[in-house]
Amino acid sequence: MKATNYYFIIASMQFLVEEEPLEEVLRERSQYYSRTNKSIDFWLLPEPKFLESEAFEPMKSKLSSPSLAIVSTNKIFITWLKLRCHNVLSGQFMGPSNGIQDPLDYVENFEK
Repeated sequence: MKATNYYFIIASMQFLVEEEPLEEVLRERSQYYSRTNKSIDFWLLPEPKFLESEAFEPMKSKLSSPSLAIVSTNKIFITWLKLRCHNVLSGQFMGPSNGIQDPLDYVENFEK
């Protein structure tokens, strides 16, 4: 499998879901993609497993749990989200890689 660049914003789930208009933003984005026949290139990952990589230890220590990441292969979209949703962390990674086996994997049964 070929490695891909992934870009993301991440914050506490409570912040993104309750304090930011995330649902509205993602609904508008999905509708735009539908109108323009573009494939969805973003994913919501609760407690993303890419944070378990050594490279993200400093970032993980800054996050409240549970966290929520919006991950995309579209750098411009993530940059726009970062500007729209204040108080989030952002970053990027290549995956799959030795440290990140499945870039879109997440913890399915996390504690709230």
